[in-house]
Amino acid sequence: MSTASRLPGIAFTEHVFQVPLDHAAPQGEQIEVYAREVVASGRTGDTDLPWLLFLQGGPGGKAGRPLGRDGWLERALDDHRVLLLDQRGTGRSTPATRQTLARRGGAKEQAEYLAHFRADSIVRDAELIRHRLLGGDRRWSVLGQSFGGFCTLTYLSIAPEGLDRAFVTGGLAGLRSSAADVYRAAYPRVVGKNEGHYARFPQDVDAVRRIAG
Repeated sequence: MSTASRLPGIAFTEHVFQVPLDHAAPQGEQIEVYAREVVASGRTGDTDLPWLLFLQGGPGGKAGRPLGRDGWLERALDDHRVLLLDQRGTGRSTPATRQTLARRGGAKEQAEYLAHFRADSIVRDAELIRHRLLGGDRRWSVLGQSFGGFCTLTYLSIAPEGLDRAFVTGGLAGLRSSAADVYRAAYPRVVGKNEGHYARFPQDVDAVRRIAG
């Protein structure tokens, strides 16, 4: 399902795709994934324009809703048709929230359901969408922001044949360091920031203890 509209400097088409909840069981339960295709005004008919898939940070962050040709889109739309993807569980895609999880049963069933909302499933959604929009032989580029950067790395691992280029703005996994190493290095800095704050605003100490309690 698709609908087209215009805003200053851009034309956009809204897409809703039916995708499997579990890509290993494509005939099973289906969910919806929403995406907004954005192109510069005057280039809507340019079928050779390269595609750029944008993967938002989060997890849980929907893609932006541009009101015109601004921000990073100002440059990207010079030579790309951009697809702003609401990753499964976010934005106008089928939600995964406290309210929807409650209908899935107990903790085990909820955990099994949430296991289908990881980066691997997001990448498989993207590949299915690429095939439907571009055809199987045409590649696109991907821009990953924060968590979207980790999704981009997953894309490069699972389906590199679908990608022409990969751009990452944050969200790169360490080659020799784990997440625990990063947090461990941050602890002294957090302590120092807290001590500096309380030295300046000593009245906040009791307030923070109450909040933590």
